[in-house]
Amino acid sequence: MKTALAGSAVALLILAGGFFFLAAPETERQANRLIPRPSSVVSEAARRLHTRLLVADLHADTLLWGRDLLERSRRGHVDVPRLREGNVALQAFTVVTKTPRHLNIESNDERSDNITLLAMAEWWPVRTWFSLKERALYQARKLDHSAARSEGRLTVVRSRSDLAGYLRRRRAEKEITAGLLGLEGAHALEGDLANLDLLFQAGFRMVGLVHFFDNDLGGSAHGRAKGGLTDKGRDLVRRMEERKVLLDLAHASERTIRDALAVATRPVVVSHTGVKGTCDNVRNLDDDALRGIARTGGLVGIGYWQTAVCGTDGRAVARAIRYAAAVAGIDHVALGSDFDGAVAEPFDTTGLVEITDALLGEGFSEGDVQKVMGGNVLRLLSETLP
Repeated sequence: MKTALAGSAVALLILAGGFFFLAAPETERQANRLIPRPSSVVSEAARRLHTRLLVADLHADTLLWGRDLLERSRRGHVDVPRLREGNVALQAFTVVTKTPRHLNIESNDERSDNITLLAMAEWWPVRTWFSLKERALYQARKLDHSAARSEGRLTVVRSRSDLAGYLRRRRAEKEITAGLLGLEGAHALEGDLANLDLLFQAGFRMVGLVHFFDNDLGGSAHGRAKGGLTDKGRDLVRRMEERKVLLDLAHASERTIRDALAVATRPVVVSHTGVKGTCDNVRNLDDDALRGIARTGGLVGIGYWQTAVCGTDGRAVARAIRYAAAVAGIDHVALGSDFDGAVAEPFDTTGLVEITDALLGEGFSEGDVQKVMGGNVLRLLSETLP
């Protein structure tokens, strides 16, 4: 009887696994949609300029999903073939380890987790099912393995020398791209700040303090308490600066942003956001935050999705960039798409020329377009990476 019951249990697990395996691609297809809209007409001047740019994007959650980075997919927003087609020189791959169920931008707690089921559905190693740290390390290995199989098409950047060498290559080889590893929420440290060293060794060079819920390091803009930076969070900021890991304040509460800026001695980024000046909600940055980020020498990455820019096209993105540049300065604004971040986007990474066109339409000079579309990111990394 026990053997029969055990056999039935195994069969049920296999059936459940098969169901999850089939459901995972459809889950992603629904999560990472493109917004249906008429095709955008882009000027020839914008197309010519775009081919000369070094485009860089501070945020994409692509490693979360069960796709081969080296293969062009019909799902989602980013893969290496599409990065190359969109002329993207550098893409930050930002690792998600936990999100709450019924996720919203107003108020969430840490008691539930969507990623456990996703990890099971995508057949991640069992060690990742119950460990946020292992989820981060697993996604880092996915990026490394993709680069190793890419025959030079994808380079992972971990240092200033890596970046300099890659950019020298790219001057002669336009068909290559690079990735930078980031972490969305330092709850992946599992309460132990010493795990920062482990993640650094795995290649992480940008770390966000919080995601959609408060943690032991600080308050989230979408948490319950929305508190400030804790003593433990201050300790982490110091450790990150010693390691030359960029601090990412995306999703942080106003108090956490203020507290972090007060202790930061190196440039700080907000990898993906909007601005209240063009789209007023709890997700986006006010003018004080924009000025504070600029004072550190850091960057604000403007996203493309509806909650970020209150629009569904490149013109809405350009308006947010115009506002951010007016407040923070042109040298402190960048792209932060949130591609593959379970948000509907107006285009995938092949469509970034639409932003180039919209920026020209807003009256930006070609030099300022070059800065926003990637030059500012590459400059900052060349100054701050270890």
